[in-house]
Amino acid sequence: MGHLVGKEIYQKLGDKIDSLTFRVNKNTAFFNILKALYSSDEAEVVVKMPYGFSSADQVEKATGLEKSKLKNLLESLAAKGLVMDIWMRNNYYYMPSPFVIGIFEFTMMRTGDDLHSKEYAKLFYEYLNNRDSYAVNLAEGQQILPIRALPHEGTILNQVYTEVLDYEKATSIVESHKKFAIGLCSCRHEKLHVGEKRCDVPLETCATFGNSVDLMVRHNFAKAVTKSEMLDNLARSKEMGLVFSCDNVKNNVSFLCQCCSCCCNLLLGISKFGYPNAIVTSSFIADINIDSCEGCGKCAKACPIGAIEMTTEENPETKNKKVPRINNAICIGCGVCSLKCTKTGSLKLIKRKKRVIHPETTFERVILQCLERGTLQHQMFGNPEKLTQKIMKGFVGGFLRLPPVKRALMSEKLRSSFLGTMKNGVAKQKKEFLQEI
Repeated sequence: MGHLVGKEIYQKLGDKIDSLTFRVNKNTAFFNILKALYSSDEAEVVVKMPYGFSSADQVEKATGLEKSKLKNLLESLAAKGLVMDIWMRNNYYYMPSPFVIGIFEFTMMRTGDDLHSKEYAKLFYEYLNNRDSYAVNLAEGQQILPIRALPHEGTILNQVYTEVLDYEKATSIVESHKKFAIGLCSCRHEKLHVGEKRCDVPLETCATFGNSVDLMVRHNFAKAVTKSEMLDNLARSKEMGLVFSCDNVKNNVSFLCQCCSCCCNLLLGISKFGYPNAIVTSSFIADINIDSCEGCGKCAKACPIGAIEMTTEENPETKNKKVPRINNAICIGCGVCSLKCTKTGSLKLIKRKKRVIHPETTFERVILQCLERGTLQHQMFGNPEKLTQKIMKGFVGGFLRLPPVKRALMSEKLRSSFLGTMKNGVAKQKKEFLQEI
């Protein structure tokens, strides 16, 4: 393959990562991250490999690299979390890691010797501490994000508790799996190295389940634990009042974060940069019984995104007591506020009036997420070196980016049939395993 050098290769690498499931802000800070993490040879492999999960033979054909050299480069990339390698149907499949969830998380979860974690943390902080880095994925009110909030169990009003589904319960998610791992929280690790960690929350909290455990343990991103240890981990985080957020799917949830207000980049996307859609809300929202509330203010202090404000109630009978007012526009329905309302139980979660979209599977989430961000054509025509695919990619991409087309395919009316068509397309490519992830 033609060898790309210098600035050109990192520009192309930036374009490739921007074409995946999560868009990037291609500023100086972003390219500094790429230069620190990827060698030029590694960058060239990622630029020329297919966009989606592909076998080693398919990657070899796309890149033109000799098999043994390619194997070494893929192993190096996978060990750094810059390429994902999954074991499915007795074979390894590879794809470039998106920026989120991928490059950032894996880099800051790595353990072992000779790591430059402090250097990487500074680079990521420079990139993430920038409103434009959120705008590229959130400014148009996008609904499909990688992470959704989970309501804490015990915080939902009794009358609606029967409506809570298993995928909305942390303990049910754990019970649905047989393999577990716990690793460093990437956000907390990043903030520790740049002096912005203001909490006493342990670093090792990030939970992984199911098929993803193999990848995480194999590359030292996490350590295997028992179900009992995982449940203890979640119980400790609940006691500390952390936000539970997980993979934005209903089936085969692969991770569960335990987030604090000072470190979590997604919570900061709401509280600091003003994007309420940085995390997909749960199907619930906080609601206050003013009559029984004593105005202690614990809920407002506990809210990780500042969605609750204590205001004076002008009522002579109550002597102008302070009462909490909930900003429904940004409440994510995590229930952390309710955990602190132990004396009167005045604050509980109730069902949201507007339905929240939670994709059934990772396959569906990726399709819908890419459709929203204008990158779906890359998933459909994944070989960047094939001329016919380049032509089709340009044509289809232009069509899918038309606002009326995008709105129609995302609508309740057409979404199911559109996803069904995409599943049929995957089956024709003999990649049905993608629906199992």
